[in-house]
Amino acid sequence: MNEGAEHERINQVYRTWHGGAALARYAWHRPEIVRQAAGRARTLAALLAATVGRDLSAVRVLDVGCGNGGFLRQLIDWGATPAHLAGTELQQDRLDQARSRSAPGVRWHLGGLEAFPDDSMDLVSANTVFSSILDEDLRRALAAEMWRVLRPGGWTMIFDFRYDNPRNPQVRKVADVELLRFWPAEQRHYRSLVLAPPLGRALASLPWMLPELLATCVPLLRSHFIYMARKPEPVPRFRA
Repeated sequence: MNEGAEHERINQVYRTWHGGAALARYAWHRPEIVRQAAGRARTLAALLAATVGRDLSAVRVLDVGCGNGGFLRQLIDWGATPAHLAGTELQQDRLDQARSRSAPGVRWHLGGLEAFPDDSMDLVSANTVFSSILDEDLRRALAAEMWRVLRPGGWTMIFDFRYDNPRNPQVRKVADVELLRFWPAEQRHYRSLVLAPPLGRALASLPWMLPELLATCVPLLRSHFIYMARKPEPVPRFRA
């Protein structure tokens, strides 16, 4: 599959999905969605503090496939400077939503990462992006572009699916072996999180403690992960 065909397939899937009834499952007020967001924020906060640092004001961030800009807004809430943030998207309508809902100063780009210089970002993220790409070559190419834009010593961050969805052939899990192959690094972190959505919906009416306890005690039931890898810095050369 060539790059243009794969991009068009992804765009078509998102156009269909965003116009359908499936969105109701992800409404912000649903109890299981609130739990997911809270769990993700806890894990993300701990990982960011341990990698890029507790002060986000000077951190330069590129969010690949930024959607409506939610991840970048979260970083702004935690102290990131809007002018240091950028988001890319393949769909103009989602980019327009991100721009209208976010603080002024964020850079929004329609298309790929070609507009961003080498070694220019401290953090390059992709949230449920790679699972939407079925073509292996395109996955590899995007990972290489993210690595190119990231400065030595900076961190890449991937949030995505641990498992395939048998009901949705338009997505594919991101395997551990791919993470290690795409972003090879000695310093890396991996955290599983989020109770599998079908189970989360089924338990939505129960007290919060029960789904939280299940997700905590049974790691196999966690459907997503966050992976962070630090781009190696060049080894200094010493003159004899």
